[in-house]
Amino acid sequence: MSDEFLMKNGEKQMNNIAIKVENLVKKFGKGENEVTVINGADFTLKKGEFAALVAPSGAGKTTLLMMIGCVLEPTSGRIEIGGEVVYDNKWTVKDDRALRRKKLGFIFQAHYLIPFLNVEENVSLLPYENGEPEKVVKPRVKGLLDYLGVGDKLKNMPSELSGGQNQRVAIARALANNPSIILADEPTAALDTKRSVDVVKLLRKIAKEKEVTIIMVTHDDRLLPYCDKVLTIVDKKVEVKEQLEGVII
Repeated sequence: MSDEFLMKNGEKQMNNIAIKVENLVKKFGKGENEVTVINGADFTLKKGEFAALVAPSGAGKTTLLMMIGCVLEPTSGRIEIGGEVVYDNKWTVKDDRALRRKKLGFIFQAHYLIPFLNVEENVSLLPYENGEPEKVVKPRVKGLLDYLGVGDKLKNMPSELSGGQNQRVAIARALANNPSIILADEPTAALDTKRSVDVVKLLRKIAKEKEVTIIMVTHDDRLLPYCDKVLTIVDKKVEVKEQLEGVII
């Protein structure tokens, strides 16, 4: 096997990495009041992988998610997003807000749609904030809503939609800036079992078809077979389980 082949293969694998976290630590407080929440997170996710993050309440799931999302500053460690080092014992990006707007999408337990804006306006907000022209944004938003099965709700207000429909609109909003990564904090917690499964199937479809890497916090073990990897927090460290068998397509 030639050195050139090994080099090209190595470069290909590096280019395929969406998230790389090394020895990430998060502590709150100081002195006697100091509490360590995460004490050594190490994992890598590739483009298009769908990972579940599972742990008991208070174990640090949302804390980990918000550090990866450049919302919460770690205490130490290293975070790489799409080949760019964003944190290396300090923030290495000049504008973390711009990074979130361009590379990341967020989905929450509640849809947080703006009640006085219609569906199209809610989904269009971030692309317009990024300075994209209307002629580009409008067809993209319509295409996303069609893709998610709510294209006929373009002019509806959030109050006119069901819980499942609102969550689909929230997913469209998360995708509207063409992110490479989506961070979903218990996106199915407010839905019944059938709608929860529908949303998770949709997230898996998005991950595979659009090569978007997704980390989903969940308490529902029934959703884990739809994921490629399961991240757990044990003794304040992150463990990774590969779902090599039994993944539901």
